[in-house]
Amino acid sequence: MKRINLKEAFASFDEHWRPRTAGFVNGQVVKLVKFQGEFVWHKHDDTDEMFLVHKGAMTIRFRDGETTLRSGEFCVIPRGVEHITAAAEECEAVLFEQAGTRNTGDAIDAQKTAAEEPAI
Repeated sequence: MKRINLKEAFASFDEHWRPRTAGFVNGQVVKLVKFQGEFVWHKHDDTDEMFLVHKGAMTIRFRDGETTLRSGEFCVIPRGVEHITAAAEECEAVLFEQAGTRNTGDAIDAQKTAAEEPAI
């Protein structure tokens, strides 16, 4: 069993939009990601996705609205719901999703689709 300190784990990398695997729970992966700017519109047909903001703030836009999350807040995006994430300033977030889920879901983006997700 490994203890993860979120402050230390986030300090160990600088890249935006490149998730790091922090652990696994019952077929779900716990990922840490930093981002700033806007991601790509996408959806995950076969899995829900949870964003928990550790530091900063982010907006999740949907085709019919949006929600803003701040430190300590989370949102679960149901499978099949198209969304895009954005942050005006750097945001640190913990993601929970099914193992093997591509970060850009049904979309491919040359700069933002993560080919691999190194471990913390």
